Amino acid sequence: MGIAAATVTPDLAVVAVVDAHVHLYPPEINRATSEWAAGAGERVWAALCTRRRSDGRPVQGFPSVDELLRAMDEAAVDRAVLLGWYWQTPAACVLQNRFYAACVEAHPDRLSACVTVQPSDRKSTREELCWASEHGFVGIGELSPHSTELTHDDEAWHELLAQAAELRLPVNVHVTDPESRVYPGRVDTPLAHFVDWARRHPGTTFVLAHGGGGLPWRHADDVRDLANVYYDTAAFPLLYPPSEIERWIRELGSDRLLWGTDWPLDLYPRQTDRPAMAGFRSDVGRLALTGDARVALMGANAQCVFRLPAG
Repeated sequence: MGIAAATVTPDLAVVAVVDAHVHLYPPEINRATSEWAAGAGERVWAALCTRRRSDGRPVQGFPSVDELLRAMDEAAVDRAVLLGWYWQTPAACVLQNRFYAACVEAHPDRLSACVTVQPSDRKSTREELCWASEHGFVGIGELSPHSTELTHDDEAWHELLAQAAELRLPVNVHVTDPESRVYPGRVDTPLAHFVDWARRHPGTTFVLAHGGGGLPWRHADDVRDLANVYYDTAAFPLLYPPSEIERWIRELGSDRLLWGTDWPLDLYPRQTDRPAMAGFRSDVGRLALTGDARVALMGANAQCVFRLPAG
């Protein structure tokens, strides 16, 4: 049976509910995903985003911005932060960034966006980041240094991260749980690499997606002192039981975790009629969290990190 739209609890009435990790793609990509990827030279995106489960169902959809707004309404989500992709070509970055600018311009009260760049093209990266800052983008990412041909310590990354600090744009990076199953396009993402980034760039704010790949739970001492590192809950229902959010907050505090879904990823493949965003919102609503922790998780932390409008 389906799930009813989420109900806003009283302790969230004073702050906007923010989904801090959402993806959308321009119509020309949605219309012919595999064909577009082949022509654009975006094999990594194709391997991850157009794959199907063993029963033949796609792992994610390719919805329109109107479908996103309907999903947000169903889940009682006030604002979504649109994240880009770790494209292999600057052209794909520009395509998505201009699409996101149009989405935000059309729905400034519901949507904010992060810019995506290909750091190997350093001139294009510098120009695109400046353009994004001038057009009200709120962050950078989702980036995946381990999915590119650049090593994490390449100077191009450090130039990007330094510019992010100058522009006050937080950086969202993809992190894989090393204990997760192998799937097409999966890459290893050593926590030490992100710790190195955070320490070398203390003025840059980082959001490690997917709960930092679970690594902070196992290596809390390595990251506890990093005041510029946050985490999001993107794809959690596929990776961890909901109670892991309670454990996270209990062990690492409530001020470092941002609620994000990874929409339109199918978070409940065994419950085909359960909407991803509303389902995850409902799961979190049943957790044993204090009012302050719930407010922080569901919106206040994202508002702080991305400097989003209040309310």
